[in-house]
Order: sequence, then structure tokens, then C-alpha cells
Amino acid sequence: MSHNVRPFRWTAPCRAARRLPALRLAVIPFLLLGSGPGRTGEPLRRELRDSGFRLAYECYVDGNWEIFVVNADGSSRINLTRTPDQHEHYPQVAPDGARLCFSVDTGEGREAVRSLWVMDIDGGRRRKIADHAREPFWRRDGRVIGFLPQEYPKFNVIDFYTTGMSFYDLATGQVTPHPNSANLHHLYNPSFAPNGKWIVSTVHAGMGFDHAILAIAADGDRIVNLNIPGCRPCLSPDGRQIAWGPGDHEIALASIDLESDPPTVGPRRLRLHDATNETYHVDWSPDSRYVSFSRGPASKGDPNKPGTFLSACEIVGVYAAGWDLYAVSAERSGTLDLNQATEAELVRLTSDGRSNKESAWFRAGPDDGGGR
Repeated sequence: MSHNVRPFRWTAPCRAARRLPALRLAVIPFLLLGSGPGRTGEPLRRELRDSGFRLAYECYVDGNWEIFVVNADGSSRINLTRTPDQHEHYPQVAPDGARLCFSVDTGEGREAVRSLWVMDIDGGRRRKIADHAREPFWRRDGRVIGFLPQEYPKFNVIDFYTTGMSFYDLATGQVTPHPNSANLHHLYNPSFAPNGKWIVSTVHAGMGFDHAILAIAADGDRIVNLNIPGCRPCLSPDGRQIAWGPGDHEIALASIDLESDPPTVGPRRLRLHDATNETYHVDWSPDSRYVSFSRGPASKGDPNKPGTFLSACEIVGVYAAGWDLYAVSAERSGTLDLNQATEAELVRLTSDGRSNKESAWFRAGPDDGGGR
């Protein structure tokens, strides 16, 4: 691919995609609709406490990005990394919950280097797998980590600063390009479908798209526009649902058929809405019954903090003041106004507002270093 014929112009991914619906959010009253475990019966926090699930996430503490884990109800928080000379973020947990991969930034400004690493879920056996790369994602057998190579040698913090796609084999250490890698450009937030046939990702200003959520054939050159607005799609572990951000103030859940030709997305079944704060980084629990997300006020970060950058606060490496993690039941339907939700409907998992973002669920095991 030639880098000399593609002029670069940045706009924030989801902000460029949203238009009138997002502008109406502040003036249209939303109702709490539908029913589900979060509305009657046991409080949601108790369900999460008894689930046996945990979450990994990024947090900025003491001038440093770190990766933490916490029980699904927000208890027993542990810092996994504790590396004052490196900045870790974007944790992605393997399907079996035994390992996680993540990104690491060293250096500052345009000279920063973002690399990808993998380690055991308790923080042990840490090793690097790639330099000048970002946004790792696991194949469902846990043997391969996909990632997106950086577009140019000089660092840029924007999520879609990528070109191509590669796969790292954990057993051999071999890196193999996607068969259609030469035609993949400006992707971000990719993930493997449970059936192994597709990789779902956002594209921004690349591959002939302004902004779209795509299904990319895992072993071929087929690309399907899923025709849903917004960014950062996340597939449920059972492969039957998709969650994504249609705009800065909304998260949507819908059914998806990954066996149909082409894959299709059904009507939105659940909408999580916040007219005041931004909502991003949705992720599913291992049993597909709950989702977590990041939520907080809009900002452009604080570049005076070491290891951070100036850009939209939802982007990896940008400090998001006041952002915390939340969880809701994914089994309800309708629209949930997050500013009117009760404790039985919405659980706040963190409360310090220290740029808590990018949660990733896993099932707690006896040797994961957790504290249940």
C-alpha cells in the first residue's frame, strides 16, 4: 500500500458518525422500558457477586496506566501490573480466562512506541509479542492473537491509525498476515466471531468507507457492511448478539446471525442511554447475561499527565477524568435511561473516576490471584 496518495485528516470516530439523533438526546425524555432480572427480584449487584465472574480493565493511578482486575460486583480490586516505567492498557482476556493480552506504551509524544504483550491472568509470565501494533484480540481457541499493525513509524494516538491485520501464534511465536491484509486499512476494535468465520471491526476513513461496522472474513477477502451506525462492536460469547455504540451517549444491543449469508443484525433490543455522560467500551459477560461499559464526561484528556495524549477521551492512551465502569443486565429490553436507573438496574463497579475504561470479563478460577 502506498502511503503517499492517501491524505490524512482526523475526526473522532463515533463523533463523525453521529448526527441528529445524538443532538436530540438532551431534550427527549426516555422511559425505563421492558423487564428482566435487573427490574424485579434480587438486586443486580448480588447477582454479579454470585456469578463467579471478574473483569480486567485499564486505570490511570499515580501517574501511570495500569491493568486492574475486580470481581463482577466491584469488590476485591487488584493491580496486576505495577510498572511505573511502562503504561499498560486495553486488556483482552483469553476465552478460557487463563491469560490476557494488552498494549504497552513506552516513551512520550510522537516518539512513543506501542507494543503488544501477553501474560497469565495473575500477572505472571509476561512477554512481548509485537512492536508498533495495537488492539489485540483472541481467536476463540485461545491459540492465536490477532492485532493491527501501526500505520506509520511515528506514533499517533487515534484508534484507527492502523494498516493491515496480523496473527500471532502463541505456540510458535510466528506472525502471519491476514490473507487480505493489504486491503485492510483504518480498522479498530476488532474481535473474532465465536464461529471463527468472521472478524467484526469498525473502519473509519478507509477501505472505501467513511465510517462503518464490518464483518471481515477471517480466512478470505470477503467484507460485509453490517449496516449499523457507530463503532466499537462486541460480540456475545454465545455468538447470537452484538453490542456497540451508535453514538457518544448510547450503547445498543441486538441479535446477530453470523451463519446467514451475509451476516445480518436484527432490530435494537436494548438501548442504554445517557444524555449527560458519554458511554463506551461495551463488553459481555462469559454467559452473555450482562454487559459492562465505561461512562463519564466528555473531554480531550490531560496531556500533562505522563503517558497520556490529547484526543477524544474514549481513545486508548487518553486520560478520561471521571470515567468509571458500570454493569447492567443484558436480558432486559427497551430503553434504560442511565441517569434514572435504580441500583437494581445499574451497578457501578468503580468509583474513583481515574480513567477506568476497556473492561474485559472472564470467569474467575482458583489460581487467578482473585479475592472472592
